Amino acid sequence: MKTKILSALAAAAIAAAATATAQAAVRPQATHSSALLARVNVAASEFKFVLNKKTARRGVVVFKVTNVGKISHDFEISGRKTKMLSHGQSATLRVTFLRKGHYPYKCTVPGHAIAGMKGVFTIT
Repeated sequence: MKTKILSALAAAAIAAAATATAQAAVRPQATHSSALLARVNVAASEFKFVLNKKTARRGVVVFKVTNVGKISHDFEISGRKTKMLSHGQSATLRVTFLRKGHYPYKCTVPGHAIAGMKGVFTIT
């Protein structure tokens, strides 16, 4: 009888240790993947962009672009572009940056970049 109880306790202890090890192994991956994801809010208006962050680390950057202006705008960076956004519309642009550097962004509506709707986003 004592042998069965000791065996059951040993099995429970091994199962608990295995579960704790598995959970510990999962947590660093979740932290690591979230470190590779940056979120940047972009407000587009006449004739400027306002970004809440101008730098991010290498990895995936999600740009949430909202047109707070009165006329249509879009947002282009690293060969990726949102659709044309009317007043109040938003779009999400997901860009993977593999290298450190300076990446220009702009509005592609004719004349808007020249009027000031451009800038540089930095990847560190």
